[in-house]
Amino acid sequence: MRTFLPEWAPQESILMALPTANTDWCYILDEARSQYERMIHAFTDEGVRVILLCHDADEAKDILKNCRQELITYVTCEYNDTWTRDYGPLSVIKNDRLRALDFGFNGWGLKFASDKDNLVNLRLSEKYVVSPETYRNERDFVLEGGSVETDGHGTLLTTTRCLCSQNRNGGLSKKEAENQLQHRLGVNHVLFLDYGALEGDDTDSHIDTLARIAPDNIIIFTGCRNVDDSQFEELLKMRAQLTMFRNAEGEPFNLVELPLPDAIYDENGDKLPATYANYLITDNVVFMPTYRQPANDTLAMQTIKIAFPDHKVVGVDCTTLIKQHGSLHCATMQIPQNLFNSAIYDR
Repeated sequence: MRTFLPEWAPQESILMALPTANTDWCYILDEARSQYERMIHAFTDEGVRVILLCHDADEAKDILKNCRQELITYVTCEYNDTWTRDYGPLSVIKNDRLRALDFGFNGWGLKFASDKDNLVNLRLSEKYVVSPETYRNERDFVLEGGSVETDGHGTLLTTTRCLCSQNRNGGLSKKEAENQLQHRLGVNHVLFLDYGALEGDDTDSHIDTLARIAPDNIIIFTGCRNVDDSQFEELLKMRAQLTMFRNAEGEPFNLVELPLPDAIYDENGDKLPATYANYLITDNVVFMPTYRQPANDTLAMQTIKIAFPDHKVVGVDCTTLIKQHGSLHCATMQIPQNLFNSAIYDR
């Protein structure tokens, strides 16, 4: 029997990947690297370790020279893009032992190149970052980390648009997708959101942009109070569906509503999928994306504090990150204690 670990399980580090000229950040590479330096600075200032994938370790060290080097481990590795949330390992416990599950990644439903991203976890195993005894190949099933949320007690929250996408696993039915999740992650209660697509989203509605499970039977979700917003009806339907959901014990969730950032547009005038739900939970700190919108940013931080009263909430400016349609959670993957080979932290 497997147990899918929630994000707030004790952690040892965060997995990230540095923008390079070979990624989609090439047109604003210096700006993108400054964005990643800002995030890593925030993480290490709070004592959070970072495992950083990079193409050139010396170059990466120079870019991050003002960060706490003793908390950064550089791992040279090839990758297509920097969204480690979706191709990093998912963590389960089986027979009292941690397992790093390596699921298939196909560029969010064949939208983008992913041949290198799909091999990152295998490369980490070959480099003994992940021990071969811990690594498990599950690449026959496409599953992205940003598409699933769990409470660690058997309940999993996801979206129909993503898990039943024709371009991921051939267009599974909800029941077929549920069977796969139960078998591979050990969950026994799968909840599918049918509504909530954000404009500009290219992931087919990843759950980590819409609704997040928190401890104590809480779901934090993206709301919209502006009736003139084009996303109002979709998010209203999502909220209504969330009120109907129950946990594995049959209890309703306590719902906490996040504000929706004011619209942000790219250089072509297209709306970007900015959301405060894309925060990262670490042992003592919740890192939340901010968008240079003081009133909304402050309200969102106060709202997250309701769900995580014992955590410090730290805002991280993600106005560059959103230009590539992702945010803070998308760019990170938490690594539970003892999942990676401890020797890598001494490199």
